[in-house]
Amino acid sequence: MTKKADFNADEWTKVVEGPMLAGMRVVTADRGGTIRESLAMGKVYAQARQDQEASELLDELVSSPPALDPQRMQGAGDIAAASTDRLKEAVVLLNEKGSAEEVAAYRQFVVAVARAAAEAHKEGSFIGIGGKQVSEKEQAALDGIGAALA
Repeated sequence: MTKKADFNADEWTKVVEGPMLAGMRVVTADRGGTIRESLAMGKVYAQARQDQEASELLDELVSSPPALDPQRMQGAGDIAAASTDRLKEAVVLLNEKGSAEEVAAYRQFVVAVARAAAEAHKEGSFIGIGGKQVSEKEQAALDGIGAALA
């Protein structure tokens, strides 16, 4: 069982930032729905906190407040590139220190956060009528997140 204590502070920050960066990548992919998308991401964290027996690593991850370091983000350039880099770094760290099941649980959680953001707001609708659940730009962001996690 991998725990937070198995990582130094910088490594743990990378692991914790991964899901939030993935969600922010989707939020910034297309305009509109930012509040709903943020709330949907929060619900995924809340649900994961309730499912306490998924993995000890995931339990500790969702117990850490989801936040992004503004100073690190300022020098990172665009959110898509930053999320790709940080997700790759997090997966490498988890592959080094964790089990295959923990890495899979992390990947699933990151995708769940990103998908929740993508599905929180219908794109191209008028007063909720018509539109797509996930826009093409959001789908491209989801595809990029999946590639970064592979």
